[in-house]
Amino acid sequence: MKMEKIREMTGEEMEQSLREIKEELFNLRFQMSNGQAGNPLRIRELRRSIARIKTRQRDLVLNKRAETAIH
Repeated sequence: MKMEKIREMTGEEMEQSLREIKEELFNLRFQMSNGQAGNPLRIRELRRSIARIKTRQRDLVLNKRAETAIH
C-alpha cells in the first residue's frame, strides 16, 4: 500500500486495513510453513504496508500532541 493512499485514510480505516493486512500475513506465513506455494515477495510487501500504517498513526499522534502543547 502506498503512503499517498494511507495519508487519505481516516484513523478507523487505517485500523481496519491494518487488521486485514495482518490477517493476510498470518495466512501467508501459515501456507509457507505447510510447504504450500506462496509468494515470498508478498510477505515483504505486507510487512512494509504494516510499517507504513503504523508510521502514519504515530505521526498523527505526535502532531496532535504538538498542537495541544502549542495551544
